[in-house]
Amino acid sequence: MSRRRLLGGGAAAAGVAGAAGIGWGAATLAHREHDRDPAAETVEFYGQHQAGIATDPPGHAAFVGFDLHPGTDRDDIIGLLKIWTDDAVRLTQGRPALADTEPELALRPARLTVTVGFGPEVFAVAGLDAQRPAWLKPLPAYSIDRLDPAYTGAHLLLQICADEATTVSHAVRVLSKHVKSLVGVRWVQRGFRNAAKGQTMRNLMGSVDGTVNIVPGTPDFERLVWDDGAAQRWLAGGTSMVLRRIAMNLETWDELDKDGRAITVGRTVNTGAPLSGGGEFDEPDFTVTDQYGIPLIPPSSHIARAHHAHDGERFLRRGFNYDDAPAPGQLSNSGLLFATFHRDIDAQYLPVQQRLAEFDALNQWTTPVGSAVFAIPPGVPGPGGYLGQQLFEKSTDN
Repeated sequence: MSRRRLLGGGAAAAGVAGAAGIGWGAATLAHREHDRDPAAETVEFYGQHQAGIATDPPGHAAFVGFDLHPGTDRDDIIGLLKIWTDDAVRLTQGRPALADTEPELALRPARLTVTVGFGPEVFAVAGLDAQRPAWLKPLPAYSIDRLDPAYTGAHLLLQICADEATTVSHAVRVLSKHVKSLVGVRWVQRGFRNAAKGQTMRNLMGSVDGTVNIVPGTPDFERLVWDDGAAQRWLAGGTSMVLRRIAMNLETWDELDKDGRAITVGRTVNTGAPLSGGGEFDEPDFTVTDQYGIPLIPPSSHIARAHHAHDGERFLRRGFNYDDAPAPGQLSNSGLLFATFHRDIDAQYLPVQQRLAEFDALNQWTTPVGSAVFAIPPGVPGPGGYLGQQLFEKSTDN
């Protein structure tokens, strides 16, 4: 049927439209009214805490590490943070940043969040060494590490997350180019994660990743993730972050059968349930043995070594897969961008990392190649403020 006939070429066509087309159109319009475009969803920027931590993890993330240019000072850092704040306020709400050369790309926020972090060097440059938290320093050297300077350390961090890769890429470019006179990019690490609602993501080894985690909005989250300002008043409502880039040797991992993978991780491959029994979200029981007295979950398995020895070793974990171009002669360059959030790195994170470094069956197939530590300042309470303002303008009250 031609477009002309469909739009009015005779009584027959009109009759068909009247008998069927009107009903179809009404149903379609009603359906669209109830549909919500996921790309239009926004996450509030202002608040006590920065978004991107307690927020449900989106499908895409970029971690960008910056170094301050020589000669920058405290005022320069404040200026940079004000620019980032203004840009982030606009972009996260689906509006172009000032001087945005591709404003059309800002119209799909897709739950965009922008999270800022401070490396140890920022405090020295700003003359605020007394306000640097005691835990804000590079992690100890571990025997399992093969750290690449291209993915290690940084003065400043941007964690940019959204449900669409285009949204993330646009935000990275805008936030980077608007401050290029003050900082240079040290590294950009991009990751992704996919899982049906209510299910746990899987890493590129095929294992569920992040089953046991602290739930945002609970007393445990408030106590173990957000800083209370007791040690550093300016940090109240903030947190700390460790970012580890963990390379996976998928070629040799492919040689393991399902039983070998399960024993290495401590969980079944298909359901993610602990080898001690139950379902994925049941607490693993490391005391259960078989008829010969051998533990069902090997003490050397990843979940046994990573399990907290006491409640104070718990922290929030957010993992994103990466799958970059391999080097010549290699089949893959894949792994996990592993971000953790805690009130105190020394008390919560380091004991667990030390156990994993000493012995973890999974170490045969994984290698940490990047590492960085950041203080995540509190959020911006409302318009007129900027990220990090609590440190730079209230530090003398501490």
